[in-house]
Amino acid sequence: MALDLLIVVALILLGIFFMLVEIFLLPGISIAGFAGAVCLIGGIVYAFLFLGSTAGNITLAASAAAMGGTFFWLLKSKSLRKISLETHIDSHVDCSDLMKITVGDTGIALSRLNPIGRVMVNEVSVEGKSFNGEFIDEDEEIEVVRVESCHILVKRLEAPGSNPIQHDT
Repeated sequence: MALDLLIVVALILLGIFFMLVEIFLLPGISIAGFAGAVCLIGGIVYAFLFLGSTAGNITLAASAAAMGGTFFWLLKSKSLRKISLETHIDSHVDCSDLMKITVGDTGIALSRLNPIGRVMVNEVSVEGKSFNGEFIDEDEEIEVVRVESCHILVKRLEAPGSNPIQHDT
């Protein structure tokens, strides 16, 4: 009787161990998951067969509670944080080239701005956004309207003496 009880406890503990290894260390379906399931089911079946139905029901309830308890304990423990992935990002985008650009500077569109593209201003290639969402073709001259955190707002440079407003005469 004592040996049967020892076998049941050993199988249940081994099954819980393998299932937790499967869940936390070896995600997916692997040998640890199969071994854990076989040990848990084997321990419960062994309890029903050799210790009786009452002991089998107690083993079933105790193993479910132990599995759930150790699962939540491992989730809350700080030891799991050492092996878990973190999403904390300390990096940032280097936008130091924008310090060389001021409002009113002129340049050229390196790509089509519809409404965002690459522009060259003061020998610096940066991301530019067209002011008011207008499309600006490649190789057109542009003027800086505003310098923002990581891009600049630009507009099409009007030729001197041209009037963008047409009057009907």
